[in-house]
Amino acid sequence: MSRLKKLINTIIGLLLLIALWQGIVLTGKYDSSLLPSPLKVLEAMGELIENGTLLTHIRVSLYRFSAGYLCAVAAGIVFGLILGWFNKLWGIIDPIVQVLRPISPIAWFPFIVLWFGIGDTPAIVIIFIAAFFPVLLSTVSAVSKVDQIYLKVAKNFGIKQPHILTKIVFPAAFPYIATGLHLALGSAWVFLVAGEMVGAQSGLGYLIIDARNNIRPDLVLAGIIFIGISGLLLDRLIRLLEHWIGKNWGIVPNERGL
Repeated sequence: MSRLKKLINTIIGLLLLIALWQGIVLTGKYDSSLLPSPLKVLEAMGELIENGTLLTHIRVSLYRFSAGYLCAVAAGIVFGLILGWFNKLWGIIDPIVQVLRPISPIAWFPFIVLWFGIGDTPAIVIIFIAAFFPVLLSTVSAVSKVDQIYLKVAKNFGIKQPHILTKIVFPAAFPYIATGLHLALGSAWVFLVAGEMVGAQSGLGYLIIDARNNIRPDLVLAGIIFIGISGLLLDRLIRLLEHWIGKNWGIVPNERGL
C-alpha cells in the first residue's frame, strides 16, 4: 500500500511539474527556441529513440561510467580498509586527502588530456576521481565503527590478516560503506556528463552540446531528461545490489539504511 501511495505521489508531482512547464510556455514570455513545450520535448525524445542516437550515446556513457566507477569503488574500498585499520598511517594520509577532495575533477582536465590524450580515457579518469574519495572516506569511517566484539571473536578463533579485513571487517562495515557508494554514484554521473561536454565526441554530455550547437533546445531538454532517468536507474541498481549483498551476509535491509 505504501508503494502504491508513493507511486501516486510521484505521478502527481510529475504532472504538476509538466503543468507548470506548459503554463510558462503558454504565457508567451519565452520563445520556443528558448523553452520548447513538453509535447515538443516528448517528440524529440521519440526522435532520439527512433533513429538510434540515444542508444549509441547511452552505450558510450555507460561504458565510461562503469569503467571509472567500478575502478574507483574497488580502489576506494581496498585503500579504505587498509587505512582505516592502520590509524597512524591514516593520520598521515588524511591531510593530503582533505586537500585533494574538494578539488573538482574538471579542474584536473587539462592535465588529464595531456597525460592520457583524447578519447574514453579522460572521461574514465574524471569519473574515477569523482567517485574515489566518497568511497574511500566512507570506508575508513566504516572500519572505525566495526563492533570490537567481532574482532575479539576472530582472534579467539585464530583468524589472521588479511582474512580479518576481508571476512570480518568488510562485511561488518558494508552497511556504512553503502552510503559512500550512493554519494560516489551521484558524483560520478554528474562529472561524467560534465566531462563529455568539454572533451568528448560522443556520450550523453556531447549529445546536449551538439543539440545546442544545432539550436535544438527540444533535444537539449530531451537529453537532460534521459540523463536524469539513467541516473535514477543506476541508483536503483545500486540499491538492489546492496540489498542482495546484505541478504546474503545476513544484514537486515532496513537496519542501517539499506
